[in-house]
Amino acid sequence: MGAGEGHDKPHEAEERSWTAKASRYLGASESIVLALIGVALVLVAVLLLYSSMNDLWHAASGGPERIEHKAIEILNTILLVMMTMEIVYTVAISLKSHTLNAEPFLIIGSIAGIRRMLVITATSTESENDPAKFHNTLVELGLLAMTVVIMALAIWILRYSQRKYVDVDGVAPEKH
Repeated sequence: MGAGEGHDKPHEAEERSWTAKASRYLGASESIVLALIGVALVLVAVLLLYSSMNDLWHAASGGPERIEHKAIEILNTILLVMMTMEIVYTVAISLKSHTLNAEPFLIIGSIAGIRRMLVITATSTESENDPAKFHNTLVELGLLAMTVVIMALAIWILRYSQRKYVDVDGVAPEKH
């Protein structure tokens, strides 16, 4: 053994031990924070769903005019609940695998775009009298539609590439 060699090995083991502990603690911290985020999101989703169901009940008891008036708001809230639950699903995946998966975010973005398109089309009669505002509404609808199509295409590409290039075990399939 040369000079300093005996000191390097215990020091390396000490560093590995320190970094391993730090990694373990940070991983546990990440899991705790993700779990708390998931719980908070589920509570938000439940409260939004309760609010929406309450609005639906009051609208139904108020007759057809009230239902027509509240339908868009209720649909908007329910789609927000769907988005929130997709985020919960994403958090659950991250908690389980400690990786970030792009597909749930693309799904959330698609739902958000569709949600906004529904709200715009439902309220577009208000802007039909103002040509500039109506033009802006049509441009926004076109951009949202294009965004949703691009996100759907991205989801398809992710799924296709996963089937084609990643085996069930997460290993690239052998080429024949």
